[in-house]
Amino acid sequence: MPLTIINSIASWILKKRIHQMELFLKYPNEVQEELLFSLLRTAEHTVVGKKHEFSSIRSYKTFSERVPVSTYEELEPMIELTRRGEQNVFWSTPIKWFAKSSGTTNAKSKFIPVSNEALEDCHYKASKDLLCLYLNNNEESQLFTGKSLRLGGSKQLYEDNNTFFGDLSAILIGNMPFWAEFSSTPSNKVSLMSEWETKLQAIISETKNENVTSFAGVPSWMLVLLNKMLEETGKENLLEIWPNLEVYFHGGVAFEPYREQYKKLLPKADFKYYEIYNASEGFFAIQDLNNSSDLLLMLDYGIFYEFIPMDTFGTLNQRVIRLAEVELGKNYAVIITTNSGLWRYLIGDTVRFTSLNPYRVRVTGRTKHHINVFGEELMVENTDSAIAQACKLTGAEVIDYTVAPIFMEGKEKGAHEWMIEFRKMPGNNEEFRRTLDETLQSLNSDYEAKRYNNMTLNPLVMNVARENLFYDWLKEQDKLGGQHKIPRLSNQREYLEQLKAMQFSEIK
Repeated sequence: MPLTIINSIASWILKKRIHQMELFLKYPNEVQEELLFSLLRTAEHTVVGKKHEFSSIRSYKTFSERVPVSTYEELEPMIELTRRGEQNVFWSTPIKWFAKSSGTTNAKSKFIPVSNEALEDCHYKASKDLLCLYLNNNEESQLFTGKSLRLGGSKQLYEDNNTFFGDLSAILIGNMPFWAEFSSTPSNKVSLMSEWETKLQAIISETKNENVTSFAGVPSWMLVLLNKMLEETGKENLLEIWPNLEVYFHGGVAFEPYREQYKKLLPKADFKYYEIYNASEGFFAIQDLNNSSDLLLMLDYGIFYEFIPMDTFGTLNQRVIRLAEVELGKNYAVIITTNSGLWRYLIGDTVRFTSLNPYRVRVTGRTKHHINVFGEELMVENTDSAIAQACKLTGAEVIDYTVAPIFMEGKEKGAHEWMIEFRKMPGNNEEFRRTLDETLQSLNSDYEAKRYNNMTLNPLVMNVARENLFYDWLKEQDKLGGQHKIPRLSNQREYLEQLKAMQFSEIK
C-alpha cells in the first residue's frame, strides 16, 4: 500500500478522537468529578479502599477529608508490598510494571506503579491524541509517510517477584502496539540499549538513512544526538539528512533556552514544535495549537487533579483545591489521583493556568526546584525565560545551567550563584550576566524587590562552566541520557558545590 494512502488512513482514524475530546472540553469539571467516583468505585475493595471506606464516599469533600495528600516516601511501603508480589493493595487490577525514576535530586530510586489501565487509557491514548491534535491543526501533514525518531532513557526491564521495573520508556516500548513500532526509529533493540554513548552511535547508524519526518524526546539530550549526527554526516543542517522533517514533539525540560539552537539546526520557516507534559506517573497535557506554549490539560486519562496554591505550600495555611477553583496566573503544586492507584499523590511539579476555558497550563518548575531563601520565590520558568533572553541579546547558546543561593554571613548580603555551560560563548560575559539579572527582575517582582538597590540581594554571580562539566557530572552519577535532567534551582548549595569541585578536576 502506498505510504500516502497509509498517511491518509492513519490521519482519518486519529482525527476521529477530536469528537471525544469535545466532551471534556465542554464539561471539564463534570468529567473530572465522574472520573473521581469511577476510580473510588474501582478501588473500594483494595486495602487502601477499605482503610478509607471508599464505598461510602459520595462527595469530593468527604474524599478530601478522608484521604491524605501523600508524597512518594509515604506511599513507598505499600508500593514495596506490591513489588514483592502482593496485589489489591492500592489498585484492584494486577500491577506488574513499575517505572523506575530517580528524578533530578534523589539518589534513591522511586518505583512508580503502572497498571494496564494507565498504559492503555493514559500513556498510549495520549500518544495517539498528540498525533490527533497535530494532524487536526496541520491538514497537509505527511507525518506517516516517514518515521518518528524517538529518544528515550530506556534500559532493559528487570524482573523481580513476577513484577518488572525499568524506565517508563522501556515499559512503553515493551508493550507498544504494532502501529507505533512500525512508524518509529530506531529499532526496539537499539532504543533499549543501556550504555548511553554506545547507544548514541547505534541510533545514528540506524536512523541517518531513514525517512525521518518527526522527532520525540527531551530537548537537551536530543540536541546532543542531533549535533553528533551532523558531525558524523558532515552536513550543515538536519534538513540535508532528512528533507521531510516537519515536527518535533518535546517535553521533560523547558524548550525556551534551546529554541534558537533548534532553529539553526532546522532552517525551515514552517517547522513545528509541539510540547507535551508527561511523567512516570502519567500523561497530563498536550500542546493543542500551532505556535503556542500553552498545554491543554487532558481530563479523561484516568487522572483526577487537585492543586495547592504555592503561596500556601508547606505552610500551616496550606490548602488544596479542585480544578474548578483554580485562577489564572497563579503557581500551583499538582496533586494527582490515578488509575494506577496513586491516591492524592504530590507529584512535585508546579503549573500556572493560562486559560480556564479550556483549561490550559504551563509547567513552571518543581516544588523542590525553586529558590525562596530570601523571599524571592524564583521559579524555573523565570530562569529559563531569562536565559533565553540573555542568549538572544548576546548571541550565546547554553547547554545547561544550575542556580543556588549564596547565604548571608554576618554583614554580607545574599545573592544567587549560577553555573552556566555555553555551547557558544556570549560576545561579552558581563553583558550576559547583567541582562540575566535585569530580565529576572522584570519577570519576578519578588526578586526585583530583593534586588532593589542591592537591599537584600547583591547582583547574581556567574560561573562559566568548563566544556562537558554537566555531562561529566551526570556520568559520574550514572545518569546519562534520555530522561535525566539537571536540577535547575535549589535552596541548598549541594549540586553547585559538586559542580564547582569538578570544574577544575581531571576528566575521568
